[in-house]
Amino acid sequence: MTTDDILLKDLNEAGLLRLTLNDARRRNALSEAMLTALGTAFAEAGENPAVRVIILAANGPAFCAGHDLKEMTSGRAQPDCGKAYFTKIMSMCSGVMQGIVNCPKPVIAEVTGIATAAGCQLVASCDLAIAADSAQFSTPGVHIGLFCSTPMVALSRNVAAKNAMEMLLTGDMTSAERAVEIGLINRAVSGNALRAATQEMALKIASKSSMTLATGKRAFYAQRELPLKEAYDYASEVMVNNMLALDAREGIGAFIEKRTPQWQDA
Repeated sequence: MTTDDILLKDLNEAGLLRLTLNDARRRNALSEAMLTALGTAFAEAGENPAVRVIILAANGPAFCAGHDLKEMTSGRAQPDCGKAYFTKIMSMCSGVMQGIVNCPKPVIAEVTGIATAAGCQLVASCDLAIAADSAQFSTPGVHIGLFCSTPMVALSRNVAAKNAMEMLLTGDMTSAERAVEIGLINRAVSGNALRAATQEMALKIASKSSMTLATGKRAFYAQRELPLKEAYDYASEVMVNNMLALDAREGIGAFIEKRTPQWQDA
């Protein structure tokens, strides 16, 4: 399976880029090939002005089962017992997750089936997530002697500490309903309504100024890591610069004049 086959890409006229994990035989595992494809796709989408919102979906019964453990285990045959290879894969995976956060375009996960380990990390790394009500999530590394330490980074930044620790320490499956309750996903809908629900949200977001969305996404993740005063100082500076932008002038003017704004994405 080629890189183009493993990750399908479809960009429509509304600026919605649909990336579909397409390695159902391996439960859409984050193999080296998949990580390469995802990293490239998010980097290219971030630079493409035609892309306004990214939807990350999957074919098959699993959204993503995490790392390809068979592929990872093959690295143990090396003289260093796989340390260099494991380091490479973890670096690639962390790069993809950070690439999603750093991508200026909003990313929505559309989840069917299971999202486990690094697959759960993938969902948590997306800005928004909508799942089928039959979807399930887990960080099951403890079952095989491998704590889900890198999935923990994304998980702990999206759900409360005790909920994250429960998932990490037990490895139990979490239902879509529970995932909504703890903030891992935005909502759960029937499987038949999933694509339409994701599309509706994506189109709503795509109708906004892409400059404003990029500004807000970048600021959201930056301020979250700062102490309160520093966060307000940073956010105030961002807002001042945002006020000087063309689209802010247009948007405020349109609001006052009761008309539809004409975005220049600048």
